[in-house]
Amino acid sequence: MIYNEEYETMPREALEAIQLRRLQETVARVYNTVPFYKKRFDEIGVKVDDVNFLDDLRRLPFTYKDNLRDSYPFGMFTVPMDDVVRIHASSGTTGKPTVVGYTARDIQTWSELMARTLMAGGATRGDMIHNAYGYGLFTGGLGFHYGAEKLGASVIPISGGNTKRQVMIMTDFGPTILTCTPSYALLIAEVAEEMGVDFREFNFKAGIFGAEPWSEQMREEIERKLNIKAMDIYGLSEIIGPGVSVECIEAQNGLHIFEDHFIPEIIDPDTEEVLPYGTPGELVFTTITKEAFPVIRYRTRDISVLYPEPCRCGRTIVRMGRVQGRSDDMLIIRGVNVFPSQIESVIMEIDGIEPYYQLEVAREGRLDTLTVKVEVNENVFSDEVKNLQNMERKLENNIKEMLSVSAQVKLVEPKSIQRSEGKAVRVIDKRKI
Repeated sequence: MIYNEEYETMPREALEAIQLRRLQETVARVYNTVPFYKKRFDEIGVKVDDVNFLDDLRRLPFTYKDNLRDSYPFGMFTVPMDDVVRIHASSGTTGKPTVVGYTARDIQTWSELMARTLMAGGATRGDMIHNAYGYGLFTGGLGFHYGAEKLGASVIPISGGNTKRQVMIMTDFGPTILTCTPSYALLIAEVAEEMGVDFREFNFKAGIFGAEPWSEQMREEIERKLNIKAMDIYGLSEIIGPGVSVECIEAQNGLHIFEDHFIPEIIDPDTEEVLPYGTPGELVFTTITKEAFPVIRYRTRDISVLYPEPCRCGRTIVRMGRVQGRSDDMLIIRGVNVFPSQIESVIMEIDGIEPYYQLEVAREGRLDTLTVKVEVNENVFSDEVKNLQNMERKLENNIKEMLSVSAQVKLVEPKSIQRSEGKAVRVIDKRKI
């Protein structure tokens, strides 16, 4: 099923002509309105008129997450705030969020992309969508919501949490499409079983899951336990939110990137050399239709691969493989981006804490868990057990408040965390994904 056949099945030559025209317009706009881009273009000696072919994209500078942080909050916007109708934000490396803006036209573009996404995943106008992605500054919930309305489907804006109530709504309302993180889908199935509810009695036919890493094995388990077909989705706030790419229900073999809005590249994360199709590397995106917050060659740090062959569903746009990992130290815990440096900034605010810590990530049952081991000094460690427990609770509360993620804090004795002469091992990821 294809929402916009004109663009999703367009011949390659016609698509690339559109990409070049839109790229040229975007490059001119960011150069003339964003000080960061003007400075970077001038530093490397690239002029707006130098972009005459799509291959000229590789001559343009990369954009890094730190650049967005340094321009906090609105320094990367290309339009006046009077034209910005929506602001979303995602986690940044220092606790400050990455802020993204949308004009009214951007919202229309995003809505169409999400309508395409939902239809690729099996949704139609006659479906009811149970949207359990989080609403708020996170782009997930509202992205799916607007896409469902654009498609003409019914949407239940239930957001996340309160799982027993979710099961009750599913029982009473009869939704047909489920949207949430893959781990939460399995938790819903588990709670339903505890409640004596059989998913086979529901009307679900498909689910669109993302915002965290998941494997083919988890897909098989979701499809078995929820009695649905499970599609992978990819997106990030810096590019637009969800709606960058999605698997189709016909093939479930790679995620279709909507190339009339985003130009993808794969680069070697160390040399920054552009790699050919079929070679794994770091995903880089350039937005070519966004008004308020376009980005040039944004380094996602996500490791994937691009496949140019047309899909049997009829789409001719490039497909990306499932994200296999990251080229930096960012963790994704239940859909929330978490950097070790963020944890460090929280724990070091507490007196008695030593600058040695380690994060352990595991998957217990259906959900990710985060354990933060922190060294304390001799005075604190020899203190009463009650005081140590109070400090652990305080750190857990501070992490939850600052980062919106739950963690178990374990205070450990001095010199018990392994030292390193090189780069410290801050993260131990025990998940099998």
